[in-house]
Amino acid sequence: MAFEPATWPRRLRSQEWYGGTSRDAIYHRGWLKNQGYPHDLFDGRPVIGILNTWSDLTPCNGHLRELAEKVKAGIWEAGGFPLEVPVFSASENTFRPTAMMYRNLAAMAVEETMRAQPIDGAVLLVGCDKTTPSLLMGAASTDIPSIVVTGGPMLNGWFRGERVGSGTALWQMSEGIKAGKMTTEDFLEAEQAMSRSSGTCNTMGTASTMASMAEALGMALSGNAAIPAVDSRRRVMAQMTGRRIVQMVKDDLKPSDVMTRTAFENAIRVNGAIGGSTNAVIHLLAIAGRVGIDLTLDDWDRLGRDVPTIVNLMPSGEYLMEEFFYAGGLPVVLRHLGEAGLLNRDALTVSGVCIWDEVKDARNWNEDVIRPADRALSASGGIAVLKGNLAPDGAVLKPSAASPQLMQHRGRAVVFEDIDDYKARIDDEALDIDETCIMVLKNCGPKGYPGMAEVGNMGLPPKVLRKGITDMIRISDARMSGTAYGTVILHTSPEAAAGGPLAIVRTGDMIEVDVAVRRLHLDLPDDEIAARLATWTAPAGAPDSGYEKLFQAHVEQASTGADFDFLRGCRGREVPRDSH
Repeated sequence: MAFEPATWPRRLRSQEWYGGTSRDAIYHRGWLKNQGYPHDLFDGRPVIGILNTWSDLTPCNGHLRELAEKVKAGIWEAGGFPLEVPVFSASENTFRPTAMMYRNLAAMAVEETMRAQPIDGAVLLVGCDKTTPSLLMGAASTDIPSIVVTGGPMLNGWFRGERVGSGTALWQMSEGIKAGKMTTEDFLEAEQAMSRSSGTCNTMGTASTMASMAEALGMALSGNAAIPAVDSRRRVMAQMTGRRIVQMVKDDLKPSDVMTRTAFENAIRVNGAIGGSTNAVIHLLAIAGRVGIDLTLDDWDRLGRDVPTIVNLMPSGEYLMEEFFYAGGLPVVLRHLGEAGLLNRDALTVSGVCIWDEVKDARNWNEDVIRPADRALSASGGIAVLKGNLAPDGAVLKPSAASPQLMQHRGRAVVFEDIDDYKARIDDEALDIDETCIMVLKNCGPKGYPGMAEVGNMGLPPKVLRKGITDMIRISDARMSGTAYGTVILHTSPEAAAGGPLAIVRTGDMIEVDVAVRRLHLDLPDDEIAARLATWTAPAGAPDSGYEKLFQAHVEQASTGADFDFLRGCRGREVPRDSH
């Protein structure tokens, strides 16, 4: 189905600022003309904001200034008026306590930037993990025509003849040092090989996952997700995106037209097929909440359960994003899903046509990278949502990155009260733990850390690693990097800091995990759990000022997307009143 354009010409949103001869219009136009713009640029052509998350302190997005020039070229070519706007850029690499704490702040800033300024459409120029969801959240809240172009993944890393996946290699090598299998000198040498070009993580980490989610939702042009950052085709994609946003404004093609329930269903299934990050769960729940769609954890489990993981990329598989692009990228995955009856083919995209028309002729150029279903990495690759008395509102696990022998397990809990407790004790040879135990980490959820840091993939104790053990069950209310791996149960809701059952687990308690039946059970009588909860007290030290106070007062639980409670739902693009 094709999108039916609105009548054109029509009065654009930007004309509320720039149109006419009133004092206010002259005020707005006159100041902008000090940049050397001729008068006819204000004659009613679409003003396109390029919302750029470039920052020197966001290395994944360090090349977006140059990419913005290609977006501008496309906008000029299509008859638009491009204006680049720097927006809040939360770097996964540098932000403390965690970039996730600032996703909602970035989304607020983007929303108000879009609503308060004279733009008719927006190009969302993103890359690093939280920049993609935060800008999509802001765009969903204003419902101004918007389109995503990502910066793309970095080139493959290579170290001593082997692929080095950014992030994934970091976890592997740091564990190797603890196990005595790698020297610090080797680790430092490998550091130079991990990030050898501009771009985001080259594994199927959260950045590549969210780029894929944007494309699967229909919010990016087909093929956008996988093009390497330094490939000339990435610049072509940016220029084509600039051209396309102008037509989207003319057609009034809005985020709410594209990000429908069927689009989110497509994205959930795509996440299973690519072995995508568990972080996509939280981000898509939050984006859906901004559009006004009631997406739930149950939807994630139901829709993803029967989707095979066919993309053979680290951390679940063997290859990296460069090979994924050469194999055909996300259009090939979408075609596979469509042929298997797992794609809503009529979902509209920012191109103005349905998603199936975009991908039906996609070719798979490497069936070891994008595998047929009968050679899938995992027959059931979607996110598993576990529930039980330990996680009444749910917890998540990524089966494609987990160890099959641990998918049904009963073990003794070894509890760490917070991340500092974990760091202080994990290397202690006297720690009473072995590979049959279940590691439990508390107080690392949205309120507890605060911000819900990526500490859920706790490193194993050195004495266990020296046995050759590489995986144990780990349970927490934290998140895990999309580049990480293991049998790691995350996002336990309600979190410990909010008084969830995780808060009262003690070392020595027995925990049962059965992924097949989606069960996460604390083996205690109900009255014992109730008695412990009755004596629980909230952690001390709540902030009394600043953004952290706002965050802890209003952040929702992971099970609904960890957005702020007052930001759910679309608030629209109404032009603010002029004060001049």
